[in-house]
Amino acid sequence: MEHSPVADLAHDVETAALAAIRGVAPDVERPAVPVRRGERADFQIDAAFGLASALSAPPRVIAERIVAALPLPLRDGADVSGPGFVNVRVPAESLWRRVDRFLAVDSVVAPDRVPGTVTVVDYAGPNVAKRLHVGHLRATLLGDALARLLADRGDVVIRQNHLGDWGTQFGMLVQYHAEHPESAPLPPGPGALDALEDRYRRARAAFDADPGFAERCRGRVVALQSGDRESLEVWRRIVSVSVAGFQAEFHRLGVDLTPEDVAGESGYNAVLPGLVDELVDAGVAVESRGAWCVFDDDFTDPEGTPVPLIVRKRDGGFGYAATDLAALRHRVAVLGAHRLLYVVDQRQSRHFAQVFAAARRAGWLPDDVEAVHIPFGTVFDHAGRPFKTRSGDTVPLHDLLDTAVARARQVLAERPAPPEGDLDAVAEAVGVSAVKYADLATSRTRDYRFDVDRMVSFQGDTGVYIQYAYARIAALSRRAGGVPAADCDPRGPVADAERALILHLDGYRAVLAESARRYEPHRLCGYLYGLARSFTTFYEECPVTTAEPVVRNRRLRLVEATRRVLSHGMRIIGLTRLERM
Repeated sequence: MEHSPVADLAHDVETAALAAIRGVAPDVERPAVPVRRGERADFQIDAAFGLASALSAPPRVIAERIVAALPLPLRDGADVSGPGFVNVRVPAESLWRRVDRFLAVDSVVAPDRVPGTVTVVDYAGPNVAKRLHVGHLRATLLGDALARLLADRGDVVIRQNHLGDWGTQFGMLVQYHAEHPESAPLPPGPGALDALEDRYRRARAAFDADPGFAERCRGRVVALQSGDRESLEVWRRIVSVSVAGFQAEFHRLGVDLTPEDVAGESGYNAVLPGLVDELVDAGVAVESRGAWCVFDDDFTDPEGTPVPLIVRKRDGGFGYAATDLAALRHRVAVLGAHRLLYVVDQRQSRHFAQVFAAARRAGWLPDDVEAVHIPFGTVFDHAGRPFKTRSGDTVPLHDLLDTAVARARQVLAERPAPPEGDLDAVAEAVGVSAVKYADLATSRTRDYRFDVDRMVSFQGDTGVYIQYAYARIAALSRRAGGVPAADCDPRGPVADAERALILHLDGYRAVLAESARRYEPHRLCGYLYGLARSFTTFYEECPVTTAEPVVRNRRLRLVEATRRVLSHGMRIIGLTRLERM
């Protein structure tokens, strides 16, 4: 069989089947060609059943005609079973010829998108002066995985960390700072964000308990928004400490966000008055009870009353809607986005639907620019309860990671052969990757339970299982002295475990495409787990280093192809690749 640079075997079989069906049923304009992986063979073609009426023949007879019309060498590996299923077993030589394609994995995943497509991914988005907590986990990991996946497929990806760094709470913080000089300056180093969050709690308690302090805070908000130098200086320091703290946690997670990706709400503050004026002048926003709102008949409450999108509050302040509209307009007009992705909690679904609708009415979101809210579910504790500390606070993200790393260290230390090298470093890589994989392997719209014992298990669908498979491949390659320079000789039999592994590798491009199209990294996670299982079976059934030279060469190249595809996929979802484990 001839193969295009990017087509997988399923595509090739479908193309060959279509040509055969057109020869058998030339009068059928658009014949269906259902091709799927089969239980009795590599692929199964179910087209005969749909053609029975048009050809006035039993499906089995039609299936036999399709087999006879298939091109060689597919025809030699095809037969008919049951009432009319066409089973196709790909010839061994065709399988071996594909192995070398996976050694250049970039050609396997060649982009199928429009060159130069600019995709802006809005993710993470924590609030300044607060630690990252469990609620930020999914927004950060999903956004980062999607950014890598889309970049790998050819998009020009622009990451945007939409920080909550403006509003009433900052007037409160700055005023507290002014009235409690003993709390300034902020301590440098890893504990700075903890100290800042503690200061935020104290300021909030004072704001709620002391009307005089609350009034002074409101005055400080006005000063801050008016550009008061002293207020702005303290605010900048608060933001700087927060961003540094976030970066430390992003680095630990292996997330690609940088300070250059920060696009806080404050950055749009100056354009908000003009933005609202444009909406009013265009008739998109109207006055309602002293506020300026956008109404849309598509968004109503249970009684059928239109739900407003408030762009300017009755006190003259601006809310999230105005900031999100300003950010959207900037991303399209300035950053040149063709696609906007917002990786935000599913509870914000209506908000983003209203923002997108208002932006289209205002002309800021053209029809050829796609805007998508990527919603996700909630993380619960192992008992299925909301994830909270004993005091009722949201669990800090670093505590979550520390728990996973500590459990990983215990599991690794108890294994018959403890890991080579620094146990603490391996435990960190295993524990953090376990948390990431458990999150990403869950369909993003589903809730899931944070069960650290299951996450760090060497058995089952876990990140540890995949990391161990990768380390086993690396060890095998070291023992064999590397990958043979010559291409593998395709003229030889293929064992069942070899066949299964090659076919699994061959589906990689299709899985990447589907994961990108649906914005669902869990599909890639499932593929990598399946690949690790296929390799484990191959490893147990097919000797490599002790095989005779020609077979050894083929198998070593298959091992290396598996390593490269596994490595590529692990990089996209952010699992640490350990050479020794």
